[in-house]
Amino acid sequence: MDYQNTLKYLYESVPMFQQVGKEAYKPGLETTQKLDEYFGHPHQQFKTIHIAGTNGKGSCSHTIAAVLQSAGYRVGLFTSPHLVDFRERIRVNGEMVPEEYVVDFVEKHRPFFEPLQPSFFELTTAMAFRYFADRKVDVAVIEVGMGGRLDCTNIIRPDLCLITNIGLDHTQYLGGTLEKIAEEKAGIIKEGVPVVIGRARGAVKKVFSAKAEEMNAPITYTKQTAAGNDVAIYSYPELQKERNNFYEMTRQGLEMFKMLQDKHRKNEKSLEKLLSTFNLDNAIRAMDRILDKRKSAIKLSNNHFQDGIFLELTGLYQVENGFTILTALDELVKMGYHISPKNYFEGFSNVCELTGLMGRWQKVYSYPDIICDTGHNVDGIKYICKQLEAIRANDGKKIHIVFGMVNDKDISGVLKILPKDATYYFTKASVKRALPENELQELAQKAGLKGNAYPTVVEAVQAAKKDCPPKDFIFVGGSSFIVADLLANRDTLDLY
Repeated sequence: MDYQNTLKYLYESVPMFQQVGKEAYKPGLETTQKLDEYFGHPHQQFKTIHIAGTNGKGSCSHTIAAVLQSAGYRVGLFTSPHLVDFRERIRVNGEMVPEEYVVDFVEKHRPFFEPLQPSFFELTTAMAFRYFADRKVDVAVIEVGMGGRLDCTNIIRPDLCLITNIGLDHTQYLGGTLEKIAEEKAGIIKEGVPVVIGRARGAVKKVFSAKAEEMNAPITYTKQTAAGNDVAIYSYPELQKERNNFYEMTRQGLEMFKMLQDKHRKNEKSLEKLLSTFNLDNAIRAMDRILDKRKSAIKLSNNHFQDGIFLELTGLYQVENGFTILTALDELVKMGYHISPKNYFEGFSNVCELTGLMGRWQKVYSYPDIICDTGHNVDGIKYICKQLEAIRANDGKKIHIVFGMVNDKDISGVLKILPKDATYYFTKASVKRALPENELQELAQKAGLKGNAYPTVVEAVQAAKKDCPPKDFIFVGGSSFIVADLLANRDTLDLY
């Protein structure tokens, strides 16, 4: 088989949750353990970091991988779902698994796995672990598929566990309350393995604390609002100005250093050490990387990075993710990972290029700006709505929204929080789980949202581009699959 026929075989022969939903959900580790034994327990041949949570798993996984790559580690990255190409799920130092490896893996091992009837995700996980071992990675960042306790990635014993947050999603599989969902995600906490929690309050926090105590696992809660923590959000012009401010501070610092150096030759090493504590040069390089892509940026400051560290991922939810990532990286440093401040700056400011991350507040067109984002549940959409409101209020832009959802999400909960003053283009993605556009339009009208329905994402975006003047703004989202259809049709839509 060639690559395309291999993918067709995978999509049609093993149940794929991405396409069909609950028919492909297969909880439990029995099949995974049989696959793992057959492939020689490959995950035991490299270090791992395990990441779960309702939202932010992908951003955290990719950013941690980017920082580790910058530090010189050979890094495997396993995430889901893919947006355009299956191979996005399995990467080493940002490079997707070769097509030939996928073809050879399926052809060689079909006689073993076909009688097992694994799910698509079980087989993909086995492929990823075997590939990482074959490529001799130093460490692999492993994103949980769903939940945690019964997820097939949960056979690993990682160096660190990370749980980003808890929200109501996949309730038909994980439970209908935040506490029940937390219990499932807490299932990745292992005996004696440190765990970092991004956001947790009340009963959810009690669940994590109790599980960590049961497993003798050191637990750290990210302090989003700790003393020294600060956030600044820069538009492209504002970032240019901040870059120039940093450059001037660097120039003045060098002049002062030279003056002190002339006066205190005996303390030259101490002065050099003092100067090296400032991250201005690293910050300038980070800003230059972001500016070269004509992007905006978020700056996070804490006690380690008092002058700020710059993120190229600019969805408002990345503030929470950013502080969680910094906490996780601090834990890795404590256990012996060699990560310098320079590596932090490189990883945070260049995560998309280093890892291939797409679909996180991603700009795909200018005049008008077209932004897409994979947020797909109430917890994720509320941040998007807050950002859209800021764009409307601060920039005076009218908002056009190309929107679609899949049929197993909290559709009424999402529609309830979407902005009423936007123009909508209701559509459906090219997957079986997609909610028909006319049904979505009808539900949206009951929620006070106005707009027309279009059978495909391409037609919806074309209509939005035609209606939207250059000074205004188009958002595309509601589902990972809507974003996938957008990115897969960039040529047709002339989005470059």
